[in-house]
Order: sequence, then structure tokens, then C-alpha cells
Amino acid sequence: MSSTVVDAPQGASAPAPKAGPRGTGRLGGAGRRLALNVLAAVVAAAFAAALTSVILLIRGDSPSFVISQMWDYGTSAGSEVSILNSASVYYLSAIAVAIGFRMNLFNIGVDGTYRLAACVAGAFGGWVSLPTGLHQAAIILVAMAVGAVWAGIAAVLKVTRGVSEVISTIMLNFIATGLIAFLMRTSLFGNRVGANDITTKPIPHSGQVGGLNLIPSAGVEVYGLILLSAAVGIVFWFVVNRTRFGFDLRATGRSATAAEASGVNVKRMIVATLCLSGAAAGLVGMPALLGDAHSYSSITFQTGLGFTGIAIALLGRNNPVGIAFASILWAFLDQSAQILDINNIPKEIVQITQGIVVLSVVVAYELVRRFALRAQARSVGAAVDAAPPAGAVEGAAA
Repeated sequence: MSSTVVDAPQGASAPAPKAGPRGTGRLGGAGRRLALNVLAAVVAAAFAAALTSVILLIRGDSPSFVISQMWDYGTSAGSEVSILNSASVYYLSAIAVAIGFRMNLFNIGVDGTYRLAACVAGAFGGWVSLPTGLHQAAIILVAMAVGAVWAGIAAVLKVTRGVSEVISTIMLNFIATGLIAFLMRTSLFGNRVGANDITTKPIPHSGQVGGLNLIPSAGVEVYGLILLSAAVGIVFWFVVNRTRFGFDLRATGRSATAAEASGVNVKRMIVATLCLSGAAAGLVGMPALLGDAHSYSSITFQTGLGFTGIAIALLGRNNPVGIAFASILWAFLDQSAQILDINNIPKEIVQITQGIVVLSVVVAYELVRRFALRAQARSVGAAVDAAPPAGAVEGAAA
């Protein structure tokens, strides 16, 4: 059987296909969404700066003077190193939170997880004697394993007993604090260095990670494990956007029911995602542990990084590039706040600014999301209106 081909009338050209609505292509839609997100972040930052300026004016301070002082201090060579060091740690914390966020899992236990992982990894690093390279890798792997196991407790409670990960991870923070205090009192972990301080045994040189002289004029070095932070961000992007696991993770986050109907094992995804989040959280303390302190101390080791990671993940929209910029901004504000006390300006003004930035960005992104949904609905409607009626197509074929 041969098919019949109906040609256009002689001398007439076939009608060209109508162009779809502008921006409906994949590249155009993605570019417009990116532009809207950047615009939302800029507007939110400007709003936060304006509101902070109003607060300063109410106190009788000059906003221009405060901003100039913060900028001058924050961009000095020594401050730049501190900003990069803090940003590398903030970045790991935010990535750990973002892994859960991408699946609508709210892991608030990053704070307890990284402290427990640093404690165990620090003790392990002081116990063993391994060749350089292998020693650092073993310490990092131990930290990741401890973090994964600790977060896995919340995962098992969720899939077997339906316990909200919000509640379980908050409780695990307190349990981790008590467990660390108990472990540090034992001879296996503790190493008393003073009347009020107990640390793990010092990590030998083979387990330490040297710094990078990225800013020679500063006189101090950037954490060598800043490269690890960058690698974690790249792996996070690749896994979420270029693997089947990442697709299942995002699909489950959008609709667990739909994902399960398509064959995704939702319970397994919950366990895997929370364990990955915990493994990333275990890395948070590694830059400072291996690059500076070389031992864990519950007194001197920085706390609260897990909650900072939540704010930065929200600010960066759970995107590794956005989180990088948000980490640098947060670290800059933290570092530059130190100059305010010298000028009799309470440095808590920076915390107010950080809070306003996060709230403003969350609201702005929500407005962008709603605008994008309306634009998409209009584009679909325009495409449907532009399509020829089904009856006309059938009649032409006949």
C-alpha cells in the first residue's frame, strides 16, 4: 500500500509553522527564570540595606559611615583570608542542608552531626599513624561515615515510625552534645590540656592539611580544604542534575505519591538522602580540624554552623553556585561586623541585616515562582490558541 501525498497548489509555498510564544523554549525559559531569580536577590538585598539604614538612622548613626567602615575592614588582606575560610565551612553546611531541601526534607541536625563527626574523626586522627595522604583521607572518610550514620537514625525513624525529621534531628542535636561531653571525659577520647579544656589527642603532621597562599600580602593561609568544599559543590550539582538518583530525588521532593506511582522507592530515597546530607554535614568541621586546630575541643570548636547553613541554603536557593555567593556574603558580614564595636556601633546590626536578607529573599523568590507559574500558564494558553482546530486538520487530510 502506498501512501498518498497531497501537494500544495502549484506556485504556492507550504505555510510556515507558527512560532510559539517567546520564552517557551528550554533555553529561553531557563534564561528568564535565571534573570528573575537574580533580580529577586538584588531587590531583596537592596531592601535589606535600606531597612538597615533606617535602623541606623533611628539610632543616630550614619549608614554611609557604617557601610564604608565595614567595606574597608572586610576587604583588607587579613579579612579576606578569614572570609574565605569561613565561607568554605558555611558552604559545606549549606550543601548538607540543601541535599535534604531538594527532597523536601528539613534536616535541622547538621549542627549536632558535624560536631560529633569532628569529635570522632579528631580522636581517630590522633589514635592512628598512617602515611601522609592516606591519613587525611581516612580522617575525612571517618567524619563522613559518622555523619551518615547519625543522620541515618532520623531517616530510619521517619520511614519505620513516621517520625518527622524536623523533630528527630532537633533531638539528635541535643543527644550529640551530651554524647560528645561523655566521650571527651574518657581516656579514649579526652586529652586534658588545661584546667577547663579537654581536647582529643593532637593529629600528627601526616594527618594535617596545609593551607594555600592565595593572598600573599595577608601573611596567613586559606584552608587547604577549601578545594574539598568546591569539589562537594560540583558533585552535588552533578548528582542532582545529571544522574538517575538525582532525578528520583527531585521527583520525590515534588510529589512523593507521583514518584512512587512511577516506580521510585520513596522510603529508600528518604534514607539515602538523609544519609548523604549527614555525610556532607560530617565534612563541615574538617577544614578547621585538619587545617588549623588539629584537635577537637568542645569549648573552642565553633558551634551554630548548622543553623547558619539553613539560612545560606535558603539564600542560595539550594543551588551550588547561589550557595557559594551566599556563603561569601554571609562570611563578609560576619567578618566586617568586628569593626563596629570599635566605633561604638553594636555589631548585632549585622545579624539584623542577615535576618532581613534571608526573609526578603525568601519572599522575593516566592513572588518570582508565582510569576513564573502565571507566565507558563499564559504561554500554554497562547500555544493552544495558536494551534489549528482538530476538525480543520482532518478536513485538509481528507
